[in-house]
Amino acid sequence: MSATAEHYTFTLSDNVTRKKVTFKNRYGITLSGDLYTPKNSERKLAALAISGPYGAVKEQASGLYANQMAERGFVVLAFDPSYTGESGGEPRHVASPDINTEDFSAAIDFLGLQTQVDREKIGIIGICGFGGFALNATAVDKRVKAVATTSMYDMSRVTAQGYFDSMTPEQRSQMLEQMSQQRWVDAENGTSELSGLGLPEKITGEEPEFVQGYFNYYKTERGFHPRSINSNSSWTKTNGFSLMNMPILTYIKEISPRPILIIAGENAHSRYFSEDAYKAANEPKELMIIPGKVHTDLYDQLDVIPFDKLESFFTENLK
Repeated sequence: MSATAEHYTFTLSDNVTRKKVTFKNRYGITLSGDLYTPKNSERKLAALAISGPYGAVKEQASGLYANQMAERGFVVLAFDPSYTGESGGEPRHVASPDINTEDFSAAIDFLGLQTQVDREKIGIIGICGFGGFALNATAVDKRVKAVATTSMYDMSRVTAQGYFDSMTPEQRSQMLEQMSQQRWVDAENGTSELSGLGLPEKITGEEPEFVQGYFNYYKTERGFHPRSINSNSSWTKTNGFSLMNMPILTYIKEISPRPILIIAGENAHSRYFSEDAYKAANEPKELMIIPGKVHTDLYDQLDVIPFDKLESFFTENLK
């Protein structure tokens, strides 16, 4: 792995151009993205919008995906979600089930205005937590013709119910009480206090596998980026407030008849999110389990991420 002077965590393909772009979402927030385009293409192309993982920036996994898919002939926009990275929005380090869903539709707006893009051939890839937002965006935005997710999280579900839905009603009430009271503190201070619950600076090897996986991606040369919340900071203490109360996959069935491809590692702690989303969705749909792999393997491991499958999926369904 080598990074460019702009500190990307991957090397730009010789067959792809990358251009910094900005666009606004429906709430007036200016989003920052990188537009990846195959070199020497003279016809209108199918396009993809990509974001994620949750707490990451476009110079990490989403950019790597965009680079690979542009090599395969797509125009691809990798973008920073609202309130994170180089995108606008105040306060910083906040996620929203509504606005982060809207961010994908704003990316579709932008792609559809590009002269080299066939606006009838646009799809979405969502990674990790932005897999759930990608499915939600596709359900509501009929311009999206196909959607794929990798290592998908349903951020509303995990925030509201805990991992494997293990949160008790008492624990949920306590969390909401804490966030409710924190709003008084933030209102008095005029700023949103960070939780400080980011990844540790060191690990012992005794941590759960998924913590080690996140550390080995976000905290090492492999995937570190100074603007990434997961690499260098934390979310606000009240970040979960609306996620706790607004399920994002309520209308997943309405993606049909547009196709869904859901990809997860066999040994990923998050696999159940993908399996449950697959069960809830209507046809056409496909669940692809990568043998022996964990959640973060699908962030950047070029020999693991099934780019050939992603290429064939979108080539077939964006035509």
